[in-house]
Amino acid sequence: MNQMELVNALHLKAGLSKEEARRVVKLFFDAVTEELASGGRVEIRGLFSFYTRYYQGYTGRNPKTGEPAQVKPKKMPFFKPGKELKRRVDGVG
Repeated sequence: MNQMELVNALHLKAGLSKEEARRVVKLFFDAVTEELASGGRVEIRGLFSFYTRYYQGYTGRNPKTGEPAQVKPKKMPFFKPGKELKRRVDGVG
């Protein structure tokens, strides 16, 4: 499901106009992004949690040339499914 399909699902299932559904989806994504960018964590019990991990810089290798390449430190977002989501995806519950 992509963003537009999510908007359409909200439009059909929640009775929102497409513009209202678009705003809801945008607000949700913006809130998650802002929280992760500030180093926070987003958790919806049973469904999922998003958090960031910090990686130190290191010396890697360019796969084409084999030359050493410096990789800068970075923060990466991570997703962790909740127990309820795992059960529903597995078809148990």
